[in-house]
Amino acid sequence: MLKPFSQSFAAMGTDCLLHLYAADAEQADAVFEQVADEVLRIEARYSRYRPDSVLAAINRMAASGGRIEVDGETAALLDYAHACYRKSDGLFDISSGLLRQAWDFDSGRLPEPATIAALLPRIGLDKISWSPPWLTFATPGMELDFGGIGKEYAADQAAAICQALDVRHGVVDLGGDVVVIGPHPDGRPWSIKIRHPRRQGEALAEVMLERGAMATSGDYERFLSVGGKRYCHILNPRSGWPVQGLAAVSVVADQCLVAGSVATIAMLKGVGGVPWLASLGLRYWWADAEGNPGGAPSARADSSPR
Repeated sequence: MLKPFSQSFAAMGTDCLLHLYAADAEQADAVFEQVADEVLRIEARYSRYRPDSVLAAINRMAASGGRIEVDGETAALLDYAHACYRKSDGLFDISSGLLRQAWDFDSGRLPEPATIAALLPRIGLDKISWSPPWLTFATPGMELDFGGIGKEYAADQAAAICQALDVRHGVVDLGGDVVVIGPHPDGRPWSIKIRHPRRQGEALAEVMLERGAMATSGDYERFLSVGGKRYCHILNPRSGWPVQGLAAVSVVADQCLVAGSVATIAMLKGVGGVPWLASLGLRYWWADAEGNPGGAPSARADSSPR
């Protein structure tokens, strides 16, 4: 008879949770250990804070200009990032992390427009040549950041490890990026609540999932308020300024990587993200800047940016 087990660990700057059913504690512990190791491995490879990471090596080349060869895993992530860039008409751009040099969301102050304007010429995946396995930076001073896809990719990889270790019922939750491996043993779906972006302690919606993934993008985790206006950490790579129009978007898809990138693209599109979401056939929920809700909770399809 299967028994429920849960364990948490810290990675990627967030609390990571794994709920699963296993035959015994020995099986559960083995799964927990391998999942944590995999998530930490991915963090180590793509962290912008570690000088020995794959991303750090890429960004050293990006800073000086030149060409670097990448491994297969990194190449697959770059392929996906370029697909998102194309599908979003350039809004989903992993080279836009450079804007952190202008924006300090703990300062309480807006950056000078001239500071942002000086960074924009060094932002844009169209300025980078990607011919696998070679990544070429013709414009010195650029930078890549896998923050927009890394945690979601790790959630998918963690779920794949669970399945490979014969776990058929459980949930991976990496700071709100969720993958449902399978329902409870009695067939009940897992209940996942979406945080309301404007009402503390309230849920925007409760999602019942038997399998699949859900991710959320919103303006409520990191932001600053100036003159009564909210400026969130999701930045438009064309203007260098925070997006406006939507407060939160949650998406259900087969893969967390897809759910997360679709949710982020919708946020980047602002109010135009709502009709764009409707065109994909996915299940989704959104809230506008005032917290008014909307969505299509019963749609069932998948549409990857590939």
